[in-house]
Amino acid sequence: MESQLDKTAAMTMQHTVMARPVSGAGNILTGTAAINSILYNSSLITIGSILCAWTINTLLVPHQFLSGGLAGVALIIHYLWPETSVGSLNFLLNIPVLMVGWFYVGRRFMLYSIFGMIVFSMAMEWVPATRPIQDPMLAALLCGAISGVGCSLILKSLGSAGGIDIISVILLKQASIRLGSTTLFANAAILVVSMFLFSMESILYTLVHIFVASRMIDLVITGMSKRKAVFIVSKQWQDIQQQIFKQLNRGVTIINGCGGYTGEEANLLYTVVTFGELSRLKSLVKKTDPNTFLVVSDTVEVMGHGIGNQPHW
Repeated sequence: MESQLDKTAAMTMQHTVMARPVSGAGNILTGTAAINSILYNSSLITIGSILCAWTINTLLVPHQFLSGGLAGVALIIHYLWPETSVGSLNFLLNIPVLMVGWFYVGRRFMLYSIFGMIVFSMAMEWVPATRPIQDPMLAALLCGAISGVGCSLILKSLGSAGGIDIISVILLKQASIRLGSTTLFANAAILVVSMFLFSMESILYTLVHIFVASRMIDLVITGMSKRKAVFIVSKQWQDIQQQIFKQLNRGVTIINGCGGYTGEEANLLYTVVTFGELSRLKSLVKKTDPNTFLVVSDTVEVMGHGIGNQPHW
C-alpha cells in the first residue's frame, strides 16, 4: 500500500507553497545581528559547560563514578594517577578530535567547538564542587539529568564542547544517527574497557547517568523540535487549504485520490507542521469541516526551508 501511495503521489501530486521572500544578502549576519549571535551561542556553550563541569566535580568524582566521552577517559586517567588534572587531560585528548572534525564539519561549528572545549576544560578546573549527594543512585540520576541539559544547551548552539559531541555531529550528518544514540553507544564502549579497571558498582551507576543524559539530549534536541506529518481528507479541502495558508503559513500538497469503499474521487491534503502548530491545525480543520478525516504521523527528520528541523551543523 505504501509503494502504491508513493506511485500515485508521484503521478498526481500538485504542490502549492506560500511564497517566502529570500534574500541572499539578508541571510548574512552583519553588525549587531552578528554580535548578538556570537553572544547567544557563546552563552549557551558557557552555561552548558559549567553545568557539565559541576556534575563532574560534585557528583562524579566524590562517588568515583566514571563518564563517557573524552571527559570520561580523562577521569579514568585521573583516578589511576590522581596527580593529573582532569581539565588539562580533557584539553589534550580533544586536540586530535578537533583536527578530524575540521575536515568534516563546518568551520563555524568547529570554531565554536574550539571555544567550547577550552571553556569546558577550564570549567572543570575552576568550578567548585558543592555539597555532594550521599545516595549513589540519586547522584547518578541527578548527574544524568543535569549533564544532559548541559550537553543539550551546548548542542543547541552553533558549536559543541568537543569530544564525543563532534563525533556525534559527524555521524548525524553522514549517517543520520541520532545524537543521543551515538553518545550512548560510544560511552558504553568506554565502559566495557573500564570494567577491567574499576568495580562493577561504579560501572553500573555510571551507565545509569549516561543513559539518563542520552534520553535528555534526545528530548531537548530532537523531541522538542519534531515535525508532524498530517493527511487531511475533506470535501471542503479547498477551504482548509486556504486556512492553512493564512493561519499557519505552511505549504500544502494536494494528492488526487479515490475512496476505497465509495469509489468517489477525493483530494487529500498533505502538510508538515511543528508540534506547537498541530493543535491550531486540528482546531481550524474541525471548525471548517467537523466531518474531516485527519491522520497525524511523527517524522524522524525534515529537510526544507522554513519547516526543516535539522540542526545548524
